[in-house]
Amino acid sequence: MHQSQTPLFSGLIKHAKKNPVQFHIPGHKKGAGIDPDFRNFIGDNALSIDLINIGPLDDLHQPKGIIKEAQDLAAEAFGADHTFFSVQGTSGVIMTMVMSVCGPGDKIIVPRNVHKSVMSAIVFSGAVPIFIHPEIDENLGISHGITTEAVAKALEQHPDAKGVLVINPTYFGMVADLKEIVSIAHKYNVPVLVDEAHGTHIHFHDDLPLSAMQAGADMAASSVHKLGGSMTQSSILNVREGLISPKRVQSILSMLTTTSTSYLLLASLDVARKRLATEGKELLDKTIELAQSLRKKINEIEHLYCVGDEILGSKATFDYDPTKLTISVKDLGITGYDAEKWLREKYNIEVELSDLYNILCIVTPGDTEKEAQILLEALKNLSKEFHHQAEKVKVQVMLPDIPVLALTPRDAFYAETEVVPFEKSEGRIIAEFVMVYPPGIPIFIPGEIITKENLLYIKKNIEAGLPVQGPEDYELKTLRVIKEHKAIR
Repeated sequence: MHQSQTPLFSGLIKHAKKNPVQFHIPGHKKGAGIDPDFRNFIGDNALSIDLINIGPLDDLHQPKGIIKEAQDLAAEAFGADHTFFSVQGTSGVIMTMVMSVCGPGDKIIVPRNVHKSVMSAIVFSGAVPIFIHPEIDENLGISHGITTEAVAKALEQHPDAKGVLVINPTYFGMVADLKEIVSIAHKYNVPVLVDEAHGTHIHFHDDLPLSAMQAGADMAASSVHKLGGSMTQSSILNVREGLISPKRVQSILSMLTTTSTSYLLLASLDVARKRLATEGKELLDKTIELAQSLRKKINEIEHLYCVGDEILGSKATFDYDPTKLTISVKDLGITGYDAEKWLREKYNIEVELSDLYNILCIVTPGDTEKEAQILLEALKNLSKEFHHQAEKVKVQVMLPDIPVLALTPRDAFYAETEVVPFEKSEGRIIAEFVMVYPPGIPIFIPGEIITKENLLYIKKNIEAGLPVQGPEDYELKTLRVIKEHKAIR
């Protein structure tokens, strides 16, 4: 088949045109049984292909027809031996990667700034995380990638590890030397698993960092919906044969996937792959040019700084994705959340994320000069509005140390626990996740010892209005910790 073909999407259209009499779910029956307001907004075309795994439409859990054809085309496009579609988002795909190589007690080498889905998989599988400290950027207040030296050291100490997980690129677009990391890991016959949630597009342009498959990695979880043009919650898992069993991967992914798979999401993966494979280079030419132009103009605005290639050169910043605009606002004396809220209220602009010091804007083929000019005008006026306090308020970047892991995340998560006041939790072993989402990187994971420094960091995020998630107590007045049994007197 040719990359211009869309076997899954075309198959759905062909089926819908037959206008079959449906005595199967979904119960809205091509929209006839759905709320009229919703139907008018969504449209009958979309509702007509909201279908299930009936005979002519194949089955994601055991693909043999149009889904298999679509997945095979995706594998060819992404340079993989096998590609699996997912309607569980990249979180489900990341969990599949970890659980495909790890069982109870198995070690997996991971950076500490991983997404919560990695830690969820570690809890479910019973694996033991061997953490690598990511490089910290004390100017921006963010974590970068991991270094080749750290990976080599971790494998020297733990040659029996079942996998090395790498983020490529990070949420903020930073990339480690993935090709060298793969080379080091493969000397130990250890597979490299890549969280490529924010890098679907990089495979399709030579001016972007190497993709996981180009670097020789064994598996890569890719959020096509984030930066590849498919619908939210649709992702893919790329697999290279050798150190990984594709049948095992299919089995685990099936265990984690709903049996009511959305054909709207699956079809969107099919057409997104077609566009990336046939037009990706041209689309990304324009995207990169627009992003670089924006970056240059943002850096001309007083008190704002947009990260560029000057950040490269450290051991963990081997390359970067220029389509990510990380904009530091701390020199204005405001938080990233303040800037996000101001942009929303004054200009109806929504950014990808904010933290204590930055906002992140992503540029994709869906953006034009029109949106770029709106953002520039808004940022100029943001600077004007807050410049008076820029000289008065000097923001000190705070990024606490990674807590010590006292128990495996699984043991802590399933242990006997109790609830204690937040202010009195220092020194206890936490039994739940605490994170700011986005980006979804845990401040605490189950099994870590609670430190005063990290409690202060959580409070600072809450006071800034950032979305702290994970604990059972949404207000964070209490934390769930491992129950302590005192000696009987």
